[in-house]
Amino acid sequence: MLVIALVRPGGRPMQPKKSSFNNLSNEALCRLRDEIAELLNSRAEVLRKQFCQLTGGGSIVNGGDTYSGGKRRRATRRKVAPKYLGPDGQTWTGRGMHPRWLTKAINEGKQPSDFLIDNALKKTAPVGQTQRLHKVHSQAARLVPR
Repeated sequence: MLVIALVRPGGRPMQPKKSSFNNLSNEALCRLRDEIAELLNSRAEVLRKQFCQLTGGGSIVNGGDTYSGGKRRRATRRKVAPKYLGPDGQTWTGRGMHPRWLTKAINEGKQPSDFLIDNALKKTAPVGQTQRLHKVHSQAARLVPR
């Protein structure tokens, strides 16, 4: 059994006080619990409002009466159209690390601009058909397994 000795600043040991909760009735204990919960909730609300004011998160409405402190919704991200088309139909948006097929081609001496989708369409398509072919390429890219 672990015994912890409390010591006063003068070096004399402190005697633990006897709890007066043992003498309270169940009804009195429940009232005390409710009062403590109410006090803690009000203090938590004050702290939330202060935190909100300091960090700029959430909003305080009606002169500080209510607090809207929920999680913020992230903006929905749109899917980015592919910018590069690989030799076997692989695509890359141009974001993040280079894909393996592009790294291999760069090591062989090619330039990333050689794989731009717009350049590939301009070389093969007659004038006026680039938009239609771009749509066809993007649909075909979805069908190619990765």
